[in-house]
Parts: sequence; C-alpha cells; structure tokens
Amino acid sequence: MRSLAGGGAPALLWRTVLVAALVCGVGLLPWLSRTDPALTVLRARSADRDPDPETLRAIRDGLGLDDGPLALLGRWLGGLLHGDAGTSWVSGSQVLPGVVQALGASLLLMAGALLVAAGTVAAVCARTLRLGARGRLGARRPGGTATAVLAALPEFLVAAVLASVIGVQLGWLPALGWYGPQWMMLPSLALGLPAGAVLGRMLDDLLPGAFGEPWAMAAAARGVPSRSVARQAVRRCVPGLLPNLALFVVGLTGGSVAVEQIFDIPGLGRLTLQAALAQDLPVLQTGTLALVLLAATAGLLARLAARLLIGPALRDGALQSLHRPRPPAARALPLLYGGLLAAVIGFGLSRDPLALDTLARLHAPSLEHPFGTDALGRDVLARISHGALTTLGTALAVSAAALVAGLLLGLLPRVSGPLVDTLSAVPPVLAGLLVTGAMGSGPWTPAFAVAVVAWCPLAAHTSSLLRQERATTHLTATRALGAGRWYLLRHELLPAVAPPVARHALLRLPGIALGLAALGFLGLGAQPPAPDWGLLLAENQPYAERAPWAVLFPAAALALLGALAVTAAGGVRLPRWPTRPAGPAGPPADPVVPAPRRQPDHPDALLTPVSASQTEER
Repeated sequence: MRSLAGGGAPALLWRTVLVAALVCGVGLLPWLSRTDPALTVLRARSADRDPDPETLRAIRDGLGLDDGPLALLGRWLGGLLHGDAGTSWVSGSQVLPGVVQALGASLLLMAGALLVAAGTVAAVCARTLRLGARGRLGARRPGGTATAVLAALPEFLVAAVLASVIGVQLGWLPALGWYGPQWMMLPSLALGLPAGAVLGRMLDDLLPGAFGEPWAMAAAARGVPSRSVARQAVRRCVPGLLPNLALFVVGLTGGSVAVEQIFDIPGLGRLTLQAALAQDLPVLQTGTLALVLLAATAGLLARLAARLLIGPALRDGALQSLHRPRPPAARALPLLYGGLLAAVIGFGLSRDPLALDTLARLHAPSLEHPFGTDALGRDVLARISHGALTTLGTALAVSAAALVAGLLLGLLPRVSGPLVDTLSAVPPVLAGLLVTGAMGSGPWTPAFAVAVVAWCPLAAHTSSLLRQERATTHLTATRALGAGRWYLLRHELLPAVAPPVARHALLRLPGIALGLAALGFLGLGAQPPAPDWGLLLAENQPYAERAPWAVLFPAAALALLGALAVTAAGGVRLPRWPTRPAGPAGPPADPVVPAPRRQPDHPDALLTPVSASQTEER
C-alpha cells in the first residue's frame, strides 16, 4: 500500500506540504485579493445594508479578522482536529454538515455522469472493437468528427440546451432542482457526454496496439470468440487510462460549477464557488480539503486497479508496446476543417465587432449579417472572428505549455504524482480566483489560471505510459545489450510516449478553450465588450430561445475547433489517387542495393537495426 501511495515517507511528506500550501493559499484569498473581507461578507449577508464603519467593525470583531490570516487558519485547523469545521461567516450554520451534504450530491451526480460517459466510450470504440476482434483493423477508416464535435461542446451550453428544450419546451424531464433520480438525468448527460467523448478517443487510440500484440493474434488463430478478444483488449488498455479517469472523477465532482448553477443543484462545486465569491473562508477551506481528499483517494484507487490488472506483467517486464510507430492516416479532413475555420475567421475580420445598432437587435442571419446579431445589435460573425484571435491564440499557447510541462513532469512521477493529485482537486473557477487575487485581473490571468491545472492530465498520461513502456520486452532486451539510461530515454521511451501524449494534448485543445470560455461564462475571464468566445456564449445564453443563432454559431466555432484538433491528432496525409498501370516496357532494372553502413565503435552500435540488404550481404 505504501508503494501504491507513491514512494513512502518522502512522497507522504511532499503531499502534506502541497495540501498545506493549497489550504494556506485558500485562507489568504481575502488578503490576496486586496479587498476588505468584512465588506464582502456584509454584501453576501445583505446586499441592501449600508456598509457603515460601525457595522464593518462589528463584523471584524465577530469573525476575528483583526487577528490575521494565520490565527484564523490555526483556529480552523484546531477545530477540524476535533471534527468541527467552524461556522459559516455568511449563514452562521455549521460548515461540516453542509459540506458533507453538498459532497453527497456531487458524488451522486458524478456517478450518473460516469454511467453516461461509459456508454459514450462504448459507442465511440464499438467499431474498433468489432473490427479488431475479427482481425480487420486494416479496413478501418479514420473517423472521429462526431466525437470531436461532442467533446468540444461546452458543458454549460449542453446543459442550457437540455434544460430549455427537454426540460422546459418538451417537459419530458425536470429541469431545475435536486429531488430524485429524474432530476439527475439531464445534468448527468451534460457532464457525461463530453467526458465520455474524450475518454473514448483515448481508448480508441490504444486499441489498435492491443489487437496487434501476439496474444491477440494467437487467440484469433485458436478460434477464441471475438467478444473475449475484445474484452481482453479493453482490459489491456484500461490501465493506461485509469489516471485520467481518476482526474475526470475529481473534475466531475468539483468542476461542474456551471452545470450545477444551471440546474440549481446544491453540489460541492457550486458551494465552493459561492464561498469563494463571498470570501466565506471556513466553507471554502473545508470544501477544498474535501476535494483534495477525494483526489488522493481516486488516485490511490486508480493505481491499485492498474496494479491488479497488469501488476505481474509490470514486475516481470513482459508487456508489449502499445505505441509502435505508424504512418499517419490518409485523411484530408483536418485541411477541410482548418480551411473552413480560417475562412469564417477571415470573412469576419473586416467587420467591426463593437459597432452597436439598436434597430437591428437579435436579427436573424441575412446577407448583411450572415450569422445574425446579438442583443445589442452587434454582428455575431464579426465578434466570432475577432474573438478567435484571442481565444485560439491563448488556447494554443496554453496547450503548448501544458504539453511541455506534462512531458517533463511526467518523467518524474514521484514529484508530479502528488502534485497532480493536489492541483486536480482545485476547480478552474477557484484557480481563477486565486490567480486573480495573487496577480490581479489582466488579459493573461484566465490563461494562467487554466495553465496551472491543464498540464495535470498530460503528466498523468505520461507517467502511466512510461511505467508500462519500461516493462516492455524490447526495452529489457535493449538494456541487456548495454544501452545506458540516457540512450533509452532518447531513443526508446520518449519516441514511444511523446506521440500519444501529443495526440492527447490536441484532444485537450478544445477543452482548454472551453476552460477559458467557462471562466468568461462565470464572469472571471474577459469582460465586456471583448469578443471572447466564452463571453459571447455567456452574453447570448439568455436569448437562446428567441435568437438561437447568437449561441449556435459560437458553439459551432468551438465544435469546428474540436473537429480540427481530433482529426489532426492522427496526422495529415492526402490520399493517393489510383493510377493506371504502365504499359509494357523493357526488362526491369536491377534493384539498387545500398552499401552497408559501418557501425560506430561504441556500445550503442549494438542497438542500431540492420537492414535486410545488409543481412543478405552477410
């Protein structure tokens, strides 16, 4: 159990330091934001009450704010050791029962979302499983456009559409509240569909390597039923996804703030956001600590499950590599999607995104306004085009930084593992508040807030793949031939691990854009009148029923970005058109045999592959 936890006493000490730093940072939020905590608490209690000096002094004395943040943190920790998390600064109620109740609602919602995600994963991978179990993966054509569109849709937009169409207009399911199983169906769909699309794409990327292993070919030769082969292939690939599944569990529990707000769910994410905005430190610290404990538990269970599934093979070094080099698929879809997105952006750059026309409010698409207008009469196409320059540029910069950080820190699992478990427990909204409080509001503040946690899934993926790649038979043989540690890292481990992690980073590109959009949706990102895509969705959502084009076109731009990222993850190569066979000609020329290459005189020369021509000469 100690080895599963991550390395014994040093890892435990490192986790303790990280949790303490996070809790202390949360406790310093009112002072980092350079605002008066007493004034914020007064506005949260009663927005109509005048903030006179006597009232503010009474609040400071009652809460002990003049004692400083360290004294407040010490009193909270002292009470927590005795099972008392204090009382809320806003409502005056006990904190611990409220946090436990909110955590229960979030866990129930997370369980429903995971069921929806599991069904989505099965739908995404069904074709690969069917063809792979029958040994016909060569006939599989690259796809993934529908999955990309589904993964790129913002959760809050899916939630708003489901609530307004299915809940309000059709009346099939309740749209507001949290009173029973019927009330959790729509929010579970809103959270589970995008998460299942991302996990399904990751699993679909691993399955061809599993079906190409010797055991799968031997099973097919012996007539093993295709269902058994498909089931074992899934079991072979699941350990590589378990760390990211644990991160999804934590994200669905604490990061579903927008969905909880739309459906009026009393979950932990919403409670934490309200506490952060009101600077209710006891509630905020207790909620953050609950998320950290959940992240540590999910990470421990993921490592335990991976050890149970492939533990003996990891110990004996008997695995096969799932990431053998393969040429890019023959597809031109990324060029099509990229050209379409560039055309939309270029067509609207000549328009003014800030021009107001009160006589053209919420006009439908026309020749003058191809994408219609918003509630202030501004051209939606112009705002999408000008907002793309900041949204896409910021998302690309954050994705590149997250990829580099994820690869580098993933190579050090004992350092990055506890850090991933701790930072993954921080909802993006809370990270945005902490970064805004520490750095102040600015154009790069939301990007930095998203980048703080964006590298965690990539680092977890790198560590998981690296652990399995070190246990492969070819690496054991290469090491036995005298290869050094740096040679193995440069020529064996990184070439095997970097491509799937890079494809994962491309899959996360729309998610990073959505993270920036979610901060804008919650008022923590770009501010009006900036044409940021998240701000466009937030501004136009109240008019979705009257003017759906004001929401659908920004969402379509995000979906187009997702389709571009997912299809480009498999590489770009134009298909070759069939050519007519040449007519009769003279005798074929002798094949050109390359001259044998002299191997350098060092131990690594044993690892250089010998070509077939050299073998024939010898």
